Amino acid sequence: MGLKKRSKVSAEFSMSSLTDIIFLLLIFFMLTSTLVRIQPFELPKSDSKTVASTSIVVTLEKNGRTTVNNNETAARNLERALRMEVRTSDNRDNAAITIVAEIGTPFDRVVEVMEIANRLKVNAIIATEPRS
Repeated sequence: MGLKKRSKVSAEFSMSSLTDIIFLLLIFFMLTSTLVRIQPFELPKSDSKTVASTSIVVTLEKNGRTTVNNNETAARNLERALRMEVRTSDNRDNAAITIVAEIGTPFDRVVEVMEIANRLKVNAIIATEPRS
C-alpha cells in the first residue's frame, strides 16, 4: 500500500501574536503602575531598607498644607478623602497609605493619619530617606 502523509508540520511561529501580547502587557503595566511625585523637601532619616507599595500618598508639610495623591485637602476632610481613595483603589485588600511628612511637621498630624488608616483597616507607612 502506498499511503503517503500529506500534512507537514510547520516549524514556524507567528511573531504578530507575540508583539500583540507584549503591547498589551506594556499597556497593562503603564495603567496599573502608580506614579508618585513626592515634594522636594527633606524627609526624616532611617536605617530601614524596606520598600513598600504606594497606593495612596498623604503629604504633610510643616506649613500645614495636606495633600492626598497630589490633591490638596483640608485637614477636617482628610478622613473622608482617604476613605474615598481606599474605596476607589484597585487593590483594596493590600492598600497602603504612605505618609510623607516634612521634617518639622508636628508628629500629632502624622499620628492622626495613622489613626485614620487604622480606622480604615489599611497599612500606614512613613516615608523616610536613607542615612548617609
